[in-house]
Amino acid sequence: MRGFALAFLAAGLASPTLAADDASSCAEGITMIRDALVTNPPEAAVPKLRKALKNAEREQREGEFDECLDAVADARKALGR
Repeated sequence: MRGFALAFLAAGLASPTLAADDASSCAEGITMIRDALVTNPPEAAVPKLRKALKNAEREQREGEFDECLDAVADARKALGR
């Protein structure tokens, strides 16, 4: 039981670092989507990129960085990356 408590505590202490990494990755992903929109992506990808950007920015404002990264992944798929 004591080992479980220590593992639970360690996981809780690691979370802020993971959140910081996700926040940084989210911001980088938003920049990537904006850059892709500026560089004239394939016509079929434009609506998907705009939707992904809108979702990523909303999730960033809400602090839901894992969901922001999901939107960034959707943008990468739209670009074929």
